[in-house]
Amino acid sequence: MNDTAAPPNDSASHQANDHAPALAPVLILLFKGVLYRDEQTGPWQDLLRLQAQVRDHVALFGLELILDEAEGYAYLRQRPTEEGEEELPRLVPRRQLSYPVSLLLALLRKKLAEHDATGGDPRLILGREQIADMLRLFLPETADEVRLMNRMDGHIKRVVELGFLRRLRGQEDRFEVRRILAAFVDAQWLSEFDQRLAEYRQQLDDSDDE
Repeated sequence: MNDTAAPPNDSASHQANDHAPALAPVLILLFKGVLYRDEQTGPWQDLLRLQAQVRDHVALFGLELILDEAEGYAYLRQRPTEEGEEELPRLVPRRQLSYPVSLLLALLRKKLAEHDATGGDPRLILGREQIADMLRLFLPETADEVRLMNRMDGHIKRVVELGFLRRLRGQEDRFEVRRILAAFVDAQWLSEFDQRLAEYRQQLDDSDDE
């Protein structure tokens, strides 16, 4: 009788191989940024099917998967280092935001909360002028309206680049507030920013009185 060992029959290994072609594109998209259900339907379905494997893979890099099926987005976040654990180099960089951009994020987050409270359309759509008017109340007054608008357009563009605003197709002056903003700007962040904003407004009032 031949005592040669038979090849392993590992069903889990076969499943992993079957999933590999779909897993790689999902991981690449997540490493590049946010994966949205409404923009990437195929990879989104693959992510739902393979999320256990995705979590295992990104954990090797000190990351964790944040998946919100209800709102339709997923992204990677640096996992907090546990006590006694060696801290890995950051793959997800911290973004240093200017005051006007931080202000705009806070204002958009509040606007989104107010919009949700009405129970109407789940999408919040704002025009360029509406966003500019929100910002204008908290920025120093200037006689150069053109320069002010150019600066505000720059702040809006930065928020678009961060993925919290999306220009509507064919309507360059109208934007959708992405719901992922609620995951990044939480109640504590807003509370702390409100305090800083109150101090800033007091400084503006004091400068006007001088």
